[in-house]
Amino acid sequence: MNDLSLHIIDIIQNSLTAGATLIKLTVNEEIKRDLLTIEIEDNGKGMSVQQVMSLEDPFFTSRTTRRVGMGIPLFKQSAVQSSGDLTVLSEPGVGTKVTATFKHSHIDRPPLGDLANSFILMVSANPDREFFLRYLYNGSEYCFDTVEVKEILDGLPLYDPSVIRTLTAMVDANIKDIKEEN
Repeated sequence: MNDLSLHIIDIIQNSLTAGATLIKLTVNEEIKRDLLTIEIEDNGKGMSVQQVMSLEDPFFTSRTTRRVGMGIPLFKQSAVQSSGDLTVLSEPGVGTKVTATFKHSHIDRPPLGDLANSFILMVSANPDREFFLRYLYNGSEYCFDTVEVKEILDGLPLYDPSVIRTLTAMVDANIKDIKEEN
């Protein structure tokens, strides 16, 4: 995958397939520590210890629609080749947390990509689910919560094209503002 936002979409899609009703994405860029951390946490059906141990095998998938599962192996490869790692914590009936770390300045670290567009794409395509984005840059924080957004929209659907454009621009602008402050 060309950028990390595509990995994020893939993991969120896994969360949705697992029945998650709440998906939390945290992106933490710590330039002083030369560290980028991406966490995707859900309240889906979770996985057994055996399933978690099998995730790095590209020929393992719990999906019945295809025989391979390349998402986690490719995401881990991106992390490891960037002097980082990927861990998966999961508990059946509770949910799953995927954490990927990267050396921020590593020459092989894929770019973050269009995080705002990728995240809002998932939000607008799944208006019946709740999403929470926490973006940190050198300690400064921006949060986006669909519960709050839905209240403000007062019935206007998240999948309305004007809402998608507005939310994408808003998330993108807030991320840029945080980066410019630091």
